Amino acid sequence: MRRTVRVMVVEDDEDLRVAVSAELRSAGLDVDSTADIAGADSALRHGHYDCVVFDRMLPDGDAIDYVHVRRQHGWGVPVLFLTARDSVADRLAGFAHGGDDYLVKPFSVAEMTARVHTLCRRAGSGRPSVLRHADLEVDCARREARRAGVLLTLSDKEFAVLEHLIVRAEQAVARAELIEHCWDAAADPMSNVVDVVVKRLRRKLREPELIHTVRGRGYRLAAADHGP
Repeated sequence: MRRTVRVMVVEDDEDLRVAVSAELRSAGLDVDSTADIAGADSALRHGHYDCVVFDRMLPDGDAIDYVHVRRQHGWGVPVLFLTARDSVADRLAGFAHGGDDYLVKPFSVAEMTARVHTLCRRAGSGRPSVLRHADLEVDCARREARRAGVLLTLSDKEFAVLEHLIVRAEQAVARAELIEHCWDAAADPMSNVVDVVVKRLRRKLREPELIHTVRGRGYRLAAADHGP
């Protein structure tokens, strides 16, 4: 029997809270919601959640301060911050205070749902937020990737594809699987969007090649090409 995946949405804008909650429920998640930090704190101390979606500026404070305090006491539930504050300093503050992801308003509800699913999978798998393979390092929480210690400048799609490949390192990953996990439902599975992103990734990762084509199956992240 599949485990219920529970998400808490903390947003004081009622229309947005209802819309976000409805979208997450339609994606198969069990959703509770509240309008302030006090309500969230009560729910989080009495129930288990796989992810929390926090608006930053709430009637009773900035959510990053609440998350920061909870993190200092060992709280490990993944957090996605939603906010209109879009400066680099604001995003870095969100990560520094314990956020796992940060989405600026206005945002695509489909993208928000995909990010929540990723955080929930991470919580359920117990895998670390920093993944390494050969000289590649992918920090899933900060959404940063480094090759031989050098920070790579990646688009959201490039990062999503690289993250999925490193999670499945040394395994062949089909194009259809990459589309399912890295694109929204409107993506055409017969298009060449995956090949285009992989081509850009290969260029940015430089030599020696890490992403190998597995003929008739898809792609594999490996330190060396060991054949099909």
